[in-house]
Amino acid sequence: MSNLTDAAAEAPNDVKMETRGVNVYYGDNHAIRNVDFDITDRSVTALIGPSGCGKSTYLRALNRMNDTIYSCRFEGRILLDGENIYDRSVDPVEVRRRVGMVFQKSNPFPKSIFDNVAFGLRIGGEKDKDVIAERVEESLKGAALWDEVKDRLQSSALGLSGGQQQRLCIARCLAVWPEVILMDEPASALDPIATAKIEELIRELRENYTIVIVTHSMQQAARVSDFTAFFYMGELIEHGKTDNMFTRPSRKRTEEYISGRFG
Repeated sequence: MSNLTDAAAEAPNDVKMETRGVNVYYGDNHAIRNVDFDITDRSVTALIGPSGCGKSTYLRALNRMNDTIYSCRFEGRILLDGENIYDRSVDPVEVRRRVGMVFQKSNPFPKSIFDNVAFGLRIGGEKDKDVIAERVEESLKGAALWDEVKDRLQSSALGLSGGQQQRLCIARCLAVWPEVILMDEPASALDPIATAKIEELIRELRENYTIVIVTHSMQQAARVSDFTAFFYMGELIEHGKTDNMFTRPSRKRTEEYISGRFG
């Protein structure tokens, strides 16, 4: 039985990713249980739920980041534009280019601002300096950071503020032309002003990208997302349009969590 709600099924946009029968194990721990739902193209989907409920594990499954964990085992199918990203013929490196990740803690490299953004391009084989410079500028503009750093591109990225570092990591992700951007609590370590900038950026990015964000803040989910998925004990309890999820959830467990009765 699918967890996809009518609200999501009636969405006018196309489906970008489909997850079918997804199970994830860490050794004997069954972390994700039979998750089915669709992620709509050029929208923001928020994953909410109490700590340890499987949100981040599910997020990492969307670009095969769990492959790097020795004890992790995956079952099921995740389709990106209809192609199973777990098929043996699919290169996980290419999956991670198309489905980028922004982590909870900003992780700039100990390099210049310019070299941070250019890193993925160079790894991918781009050698034309003009192409790289143009793409770095486009990516920094896309991450709403260009005006703040354009005069110090050769300065160390480690000298940026926490909020700027997180936007730099988003720019680094954008530089390699991803189609989907995964964000694992991208504002949890930031102050309210920096958080507001990240949220504004997310709203702007959804014009061109599909975004999936894990957040512990239901207020943040309500502000930035079009769709919300509620996870509990490794199961997807409910998924639908954010407005409906927060005002008229169909499951009692969802209502209890959103109203603060547990979690």
